[in-house]
Amino acid sequence: MSAKRKRVVVLISGSGSNMMALVAAAKAADYPAEIVGVISDKADAGGLAKAAAEGIATFAFPRKDFASKDAHEAAIFSALDELSPDILCLAGYMRLLTATFIQRYEGRMLNIHPSLLPLFPGLHTHQRAIDAGMRIAGCTVHFVTEGMDEGPVIGQAAVPILSGDTAESLAARVLTVEHQIYPQALRLFAEGRVSMEGGKAVGAEASAVAPKAQLISLIGDRA
Repeated sequence: MSAKRKRVVVLISGSGSNMMALVAAAKAADYPAEIVGVISDKADAGGLAKAAAEGIATFAFPRKDFASKDAHEAAIFSALDELSPDILCLAGYMRLLTATFIQRYEGRMLNIHPSLLPLFPGLHTHQRAIDAGMRIAGCTVHFVTEGMDEGPVIGQAAVPILSGDTAESLAARVLTVEHQIYPQALRLFAEGRVSMEGGKAVGAEASAVAPKAQLISLIGDRA
């Protein structure tokens, strides 16, 4: 590519499947971002070994190793200063960030959430969608702001909720579209085709990931 690729650091807490979707996308010569580091709050997070196997710098900062939340984030800041990222991507990072952290990277920090926000923020999204009688579920890529799962939406993808679905089966179906939409949303942001201005995602509506895609799920489909 002629343009310099954006430097991305991914924050994880678990297996790193969405992280690996970003890593895979970044291997394309025309992808506008590169994954330069992975940070976890868990030393045994499976995604760390996967990232290391790709030659990506990894850091683990277990919360229990630090006297306070501020000290924990200070260690993360030190690693981020070393990596000099343009963009942060949260990918299954299960620790709430302080206002100080968010303000430092606001407007250039993305997250993926396994629901169609603003529906079902927080945890246990799949079971809550099933219990609510929803016909569709999905995932959302959004900018991170101080309100949990309240940041401006960059993109969403939907899947049907089928008769007999469990939280586990629905989670697996949603995960397949998470792996598709997160790399595409990161591409849009890294290319400057979407940004956060005045608390809103600007340009997202003009840069739809799949503008012709439609999903209609009627009650009869679940019979």
